Amino acid sequence: MDLTDQLRTDGATGAAPLEAAHPPETYVLERAWVLDSPEQLSALRSALMTAIAGGDSVPSSLDEAAENMVLIASELATNALKYAYPPTVVRLLREGSSYLLDVTDHAAGTAPYVAVGRPEGQGGLGLQIAQRLAYDVGWYAKGTEKHVWAILPAPASVSG
Repeated sequence: MDLTDQLRTDGATGAAPLEAAHPPETYVLERAWVLDSPEQLSALRSALMTAIAGGDSVPSSLDEAAENMVLIASELATNALKYAYPPTVVRLLREGSSYLLDVTDHAAGTAPYVAVGRPEGQGGLGLQIAQRLAYDVGWYAKGTEKHVWAILPAPASVSG
């Protein structure tokens, strides 16, 4: 199946293509993490929480925006580790009162799909979650890399 075929909605598998688009180029890199296995996802979540809070340790509680950011980063990184080739790179970028999460894998020829009408418990809802919680979600391929990204509000504690 080539990329053109993958871009069509696939009713049989309950999936629709994620919109192909580049994010704004105005975001500035704050942190990046390289993952080689799903076992590193827990450490990613902790490191992301610490980075968002701007401290040296994981805060005892985060606001909803921060929790959403950690959830989306975890979902996108899980997809990259499950469906592509390592390493997976998770980048946190910032512009003013919003963040850009960019997850890069090495399966540029495979378009990401959003689960549509799939029965509960069958998985594949990570991109759907991202679309519900983020300002914007998209993807693009560059060379051998595929980037899946999401733009989210900065948590109240860091949006100033």
